[in-house]
Amino acid sequence: MPGKVITIAQQKGGSGKTTLAVNLAAECIRRGMTVALLDTDPQGSLGRWFMTRRDRLGGAGLEFSTSSAWGVSYECEKLKKSVDLVIVDTPPKVDADLRPALREADLVLIPVAASHVDLWATDGVLDLAGRERKAAWIVLNRTRAGTRLGDEVAAAAAELTAGVAEAQLGNRVVYAETLGQGLGAVESGHRAARAEVAALADEVLRLLDA
Repeated sequence: MPGKVITIAQQKGGSGKTTLAVNLAAECIRRGMTVALLDTDPQGSLGRWFMTRRDRLGGAGLEFSTSSAWGVSYECEKLKKSVDLVIVDTPPKVDADLRPALREADLVLIPVAASHVDLWATDGVLDLAGRERKAAWIVLNRTRAGTRLGDEVAAAAAELTAGVAEAQLGNRVVYAETLGQGLGAVESGHRAARAEVAALADEVLRLLDA
């Protein structure tokens, strides 16, 4: 059976696309799945994470590829033949170049940091995902428990056409630290972050199987 494809997209830079990609990848590998990362963002942060990880741990369970926007379909078809899950990281923009990555997706994830600005930036992705008839889910990132802003953003997100994942990633230094080390938070000793990523992976995998 071919692997599934998750496309991570958000118009606003700094929303946590790469953080979401690497942590889902690390958790799925921990569960015994094979994963491929496909980086279509010229900034190349995902590739630097992969190279750091390969130097540190080797490449077991993880493949990596890059692609132009219009090469996504070919790369996804190739990678799906050899892995359980393909995670596509996209540039922080919304235009016609994003459509091939959305078209290949079994699930679209839109990270939204705990700000209204990030939430407003989802409109373009949601519009394109809707045109491609793809299920899109917002993942709240860098949340602070019990804050009014976080509650307001979560409530506003629930009114959009996308679903909102119950699992959230908190505003924790460990996510940035482990990313720079070529790791995921699940490979750290931080219990709360590990639990957050595990809960998110549970939810994402359920959505893929739905």
